[in-house]
Amino acid sequence: AHRLHGETPVHWRKLQDTQYVRQLIAQTIPGFEAMADIDSTKQEFTIGDRIFTTPHFPTPTGKATMFVTPLPTLTLPTQQELGVPESTPALVVILGTGRSYSQHNTVVYREGDKYRGMPHRNCILMHRTDVEAMGWQERDRVTVQGNAGKLENVEIIYGDIRPGSALMFYPEVNQIFAVPIDPQSGTPAYKRVPVGVYAEYSS
Repeated sequence: AHRLHGETPVHWRKLQDTQYVRQLIAQTIPGFEAMADIDSTKQEFTIGDRIFTTPHFPTPTGKATMFVTPLPTLTLPTQQELGVPESTPALVVILGTGRSYSQHNTVVYREGDKYRGMPHRNCILMHRTDVEAMGWQERDRVTVQGNAGKLENVEIIYGDIRPGSALMFYPEVNQIFAVPIDPQSGTPAYKRVPVGVYAEYSS
């Protein structure tokens, strides 16, 4: 890039210099002007127009415009729709995916999660009443079936979670479902994934 374009409008060879990169950001993105001098001032700054310090909005009245958005009607699929035979006792729950305590994004530093009491990655956190209603108990092993696959030998852990919901760790659990994408935001529905849970054997 330097051989083709030289030093304008960007000094390509200086892109290895983080201070130079911050100066480019300050020149390019509105609200980041203070970043140009942050190496010398060492002062934190607030991005412009991100915080309302006075209750005035850019509307004809100066007041915020509120809209009522109706909540969607949420339903659960049957276990058969998830690929679990009707003859198999199963519980359909809403699965949320999350990180463990010792995890940054998809980088896992330790296998367990001491705060949730989950000793390893192949666990499902469930409410006690859901588990006992199925005749299971903590530490039993189950299969978790999504719309695109299943995970076997998953250990049940009791947790402080809403009945009808469950939690497992990503990225491992991502393989069992193909999530719908919201057409407006483009966000995948990784926080509300219906799955079927059924027993393998008791501990």
